[in-house]
Amino acid sequence: MQGILYEEPSILQFFFVTCLLGGWAAWMTGRACAQTWRSYPSLILYLMLLGIAVRFIHHALFNGTMFSLHFYLVDAVVLLIIGTFGFRYTRADQMVSQYSWLYERTSLLSWKSKN
Repeated sequence: MQGILYEEPSILQFFFVTCLLGGWAAWMTGRACAQTWRSYPSLILYLMLLGIAVRFIHHALFNGTMFSLHFYLVDAVVLLIIGTFGFRYTRADQMVSQYSWLYERTSLLSWKSKN
């Protein structure tokens, strides 16, 4: 998988920077966008910018390439997945708790209208 998903000599470095640090920031960004009733496209913009920051951390700490489209896209996809889960989880919680007479939770990430 080295060279495809990550460029560092160990997958632990990729996991630490992209999944742990970047993933936590992506989850919190998704949560913040949902709590302030921002739209999903604004979340995508914020996560693309966060992807640049994650690439910089790879570059600064582990001598990774800063301007690599391939590894930026890998980081951005991971951040988009985690950020989207944070957004949907928080939005589902908002809809069910604030509009309890209209909606009921169907799963961890979704809700439906009450009939």
